[in-house]
Amino acid sequence: MTTNETHHLRNPIGGHVPVAGGLAATGLSYAADIEAETLQVFVANPRGWATPTGNAEQDDAFRTACAARGLPVYVHAPYLINFGSHNEDTAAKSVHSLRHSLRRGRDIGALGVVVHTGSATGGRARATALAQARALMMPLLEELTHEDDPWLLLEPTAGQGASLCSRVHELGPYFEALEHHPKLGVCLDTCHAFAAGDDLAAPGGVEGALRELESVTGPGRLRLIHANDSQDVAGACKDRHANIGAGHIGTGPFAELLAHPLTAGVPLVIETPGGKAGHAGDVALLKKLREA
Repeated sequence: MTTNETHHLRNPIGGHVPVAGGLAATGLSYAADIEAETLQVFVANPRGWATPTGNAEQDDAFRTACAARGLPVYVHAPYLINFGSHNEDTAAKSVHSLRHSLRRGRDIGALGVVVHTGSATGGRARATALAQARALMMPLLEELTHEDDPWLLLEPTAGQGASLCSRVHELGPYFEALEHHPKLGVCLDTCHAFAAGDDLAAPGGVEGALRELESVTGPGRLRLIHANDSQDVAGACKDRHANIGAGHIGTGPFAELLAHPLTAGVPLVIETPGGKAGHAGDVALLKKLREA
């Protein structure tokens, strides 16, 4: 892939890459090994609350190299974040953690920061939890005033527990709560959507999900797709990823996603099993489906 060539691809295809040892030193090497055209990284421990300061030298090298190679970059915020939590400590730490990911995202030139939409814990009504999410998240969105600030991308979950947003149509109330902020977008995880009950493998499933997403969020809000097959059947509410074509979604729906007019320009990032070999295989398969 030559300099900036990936910017001209209809759908850049890549993966979530490890960065232990340095964003540039480790992440870029891994991305090259799997022939990624886009990549996603963590900028903090995904299962912790620490907010580490970045390494300026690694940040600069990473940002410069990604720009030169035309690699769109995304950050995934830590998994512990839950703006619907009844626990005040968790809620406060969620704000601190997401602010860190958003600021680090700007540091490294990320286009978006992905955050899970959370759940209503403690037996509270979802409306109560969503109102809290609004109170906590709107100030973070209002801080995105720099031209190079990333988008905040909501990722619906697989439907476990009292999820605030799992099915595609549930993005509607979430976007309404956050006033359809101009920096608010969507990261659609195919495994999550399928597990939650949006059967992408059914006839018209992809078409229906994409049209509904645009209907409830508005045009241009789908900014990233997590391309993951599912080990479980549609509606199982289990977040267990499978390699592309090896699960219950199958290759057909991914081909449909790659050809659909509403996904034009939207990158696909895999989060599948199998380590580097599995990731390289999934990236290669998605590229073949893109060309079909």
